[in-house]
Amino acid sequence: MRAMLNNIPLLVGLRYLRARRRNHFISFISGVSMIGLTLGVMVLIIVLSVMNGFDRELRNRILGMIPHATLSQQGQMSNWQEVAEIVRQHPDVLGASPYTESQGMLVGPLQTRGALVSGVEPGTLAEVSILPQHITSGRLEDLQAGAFGMVLGDSLARSLGVGVGDRITIMVPEVTVNLAGINPRFKRFEVVGTFAVGAELDANLAVVHMNDLGLLLRYGDAVDGVHVKVTDLFNARRIAVDAGRELSGRFQVSDWTRTQGNLFQAIQMEKRMVGLLLFMIIAVAVFNIVSSLVMMVTDKQGEIAILRTLGARRMQIMGIFVVQGTAIGLIGIALGVLLGIIGALNVSDIIAWIERVLNIQFLSADVYFISYIPSQLLWEDVRLVAISTFIISVLATLYPAWRAARLSPAEALRYES
Repeated sequence: MRAMLNNIPLLVGLRYLRARRRNHFISFISGVSMIGLTLGVMVLIIVLSVMNGFDRELRNRILGMIPHATLSQQGQMSNWQEVAEIVRQHPDVLGASPYTESQGMLVGPLQTRGALVSGVEPGTLAEVSILPQHITSGRLEDLQAGAFGMVLGDSLARSLGVGVGDRITIMVPEVTVNLAGINPRFKRFEVVGTFAVGAELDANLAVVHMNDLGLLLRYGDAVDGVHVKVTDLFNARRIAVDAGRELSGRFQVSDWTRTQGNLFQAIQMEKRMVGLLLFMIIAVAVFNIVSSLVMMVTDKQGEIAILRTLGARRMQIMGIFVVQGTAIGLIGIALGVLLGIIGALNVSDIIAWIERVLNIQFLSADVYFISYIPSQLLWEDVRLVAISTFIISVLATLYPAWRAARLSPAEALRYES
């Protein structure tokens, strides 16, 4: 008898969970609580995975194309070979490459578009950029000094109406003064390749050899500066400053946070805020657990009184409803985690399928920095969601269980028919 009383919380709690109740409304509320937990956990895992995907794409694509840090001087840099060699010796520097940049107008057969014209050294570009791995047509090696070749983003090439082998005209803001008046500088370039990184840079970046752009801008052999790739993104400025201490002369240091820092912070803030808002779904489901258990206590007053008269202690009565509420929570969490993992691993394909079927595009590369829905499932997020939801579910059972334990057997049996 004593052993049976000791197992009352587990035995009776699970029996109440399985039993067909006289009050069907209580069963309905319990089912809604379980479904609500399942949906809340599933949606939270999927959304966090999508936000992680945006964060990953920002790091890998955007920060793979733009420099982590930049070393430059007032005016142009003529000793870039020496600067790059010294910077590469720093243990936290992964690579260095010279660059020249200018805003320009690209004149193609279909239209004229403004774009960032980036002059690079093809031999060292791979040290600081993922662009060489994303060439879709042509070859980056065809950017030879004096050949005036150009590699375009595929979106930009399509909007201009050009492909490999076609020629387009670049006009830069610098002007020349001659007998005919003031004229912008322009030069015909041949398209030798296109690239696609799946980001907004596909629509506004043109890459040429730095010597060709230097001739157009009348830099001679000088460049604007040196791009630097580092091991730690969040310490890029400090690493670049340390690497530049060995250089002679005064250098200006900038890092990726000046151009993309706000975007990265926005994604982090959005992840926290969206996670908090979606967690309210779980809170609503937990309140439903409280409601169902309170009604269960009212419905089972007679049985609780009988257990008390048979010798069940208050803590054992509490345990019955804690077990029942915890079981509801565990089932909902388990289903939510399972569906959330499946959804997070397939959300990109699901959205792509919806876009194909409905002939719509949720993200446009002309507006957003990527053109698809990314997803990255992190197991620490899954653990955090599951554990926090479980703790809240257990805490939600304490008040109904406490009410059941305070029930007086004499009062309860008085009104039993």
